[in-house]
Amino acid sequence: METTESVGRAPGLSVRLKLTLSYAGFLIAAGLLLLAAMGVFILRFGRVGPPHSGLVFTSQSADLARGFAPTAIAVMVGLLVFGLLGGWILAGRMLAPLTRITAATRMAADGSLSHRIRLPGRNDELRELGDAFDAMLARLEAQVAAQQRFAANASHELRTPLAISKTLLEVARTDPYHDTDELIDRLHAVNTRAIDLTEALLLLSRADQRSFAREPVDLSLLAEEATETLLPLAEKHGVTLETDGDAAATTGSPALLLQLTTNLVHNAIVHNLSGPGGTVWIHTGVRPRGVVLTLENTGERLTPGLAASLTNPFQRGTERVHTDHAGVGLGLAIVKTITHAHDGTLTLTPRPEGGIRVTVELPGTAPRADVLTGPAGPAGSTS
Repeated sequence: METTESVGRAPGLSVRLKLTLSYAGFLIAAGLLLLAAMGVFILRFGRVGPPHSGLVFTSQSADLARGFAPTAIAVMVGLLVFGLLGGWILAGRMLAPLTRITAATRMAADGSLSHRIRLPGRNDELRELGDAFDAMLARLEAQVAAQQRFAANASHELRTPLAISKTLLEVARTDPYHDTDELIDRLHAVNTRAIDLTEALLLLSRADQRSFAREPVDLSLLAEEATETLLPLAEKHGVTLETDGDAAATTGSPALLLQLTTNLVHNAIVHNLSGPGGTVWIHTGVRPRGVVLTLENTGERLTPGLAASLTNPFQRGTERVHTDHAGVGLGLAIVKTITHAHDGTLTLTPRPEGGIRVTVELPGTAPRADVLTGPAGPAGSTS
């Protein structure tokens, strides 16, 4: 498979041939040096004569010098043949891992990401290269699979409100005496859900691409703002909100971090006890390696597997969701993406007595008195 950059390049010698010629060249150079040293030895120690008459060759040394030339030529020819043959074999063995890596690269370029190189032998530079390439292929395969699942789920989620709207419009067209107010209310609800889902997808994409400016942010102030914004919703569900903790200074997007906090508080409210008496605890603090935002809520007992899966896109704990707040299934997926975009970690742990504990840890900064927490108005929440 030729790339755009390689189409206009002139053909050149292969790396194997270059290495072969290099091996043979070094071998010939070493042979020439050795033969030259031997010739100098013969010329220097094969001459005798009286001190004042000049040095002359003896008959034995002359015969040795005459026989040395053909032997030297034969040796050089032998070295050349041996260097080319041996160099070709050695170069082939040295470049064999690169051949496998090249084949895997071409397969990946054609769309096959399941192939792995798995170079045998002990650890060396080529083995490290092969292992790094295998790790890259594994990450790419996982990301592509996740994107494909996300695209399929997003298409399914968007198709549902569109199909409902189409059905309602067809009913209105075929039944002119149908209750118009009821139809408008249902269309408004369906359209609102489609808009919420679209905005959630756009926010998820924005956070994943890290296309935001970083500013000083205090998580404790964001927690207070999110709590005040969602207090009416908590009162409607009979849930008590308790916020405490210390200042937690970090850097990032104030709007995205407020969205993260709002989503967590919103989910903790609507995924709570089915009746009055539920509680949500919001705590901020400082740790040796950063700052932390922790939310806990009451609710039904969850398994560790279900808790870990709640951050997957369009994953809902259906047994915990109130019928009037099913959400679009992207609340915790957005939280996870925003957390990773800010170089943080997200941990979900079931509480033994029921409910869940969500911990967001972000890199900390020195607290400042003039920290601003972002947008003037409250961010919308997506559950």
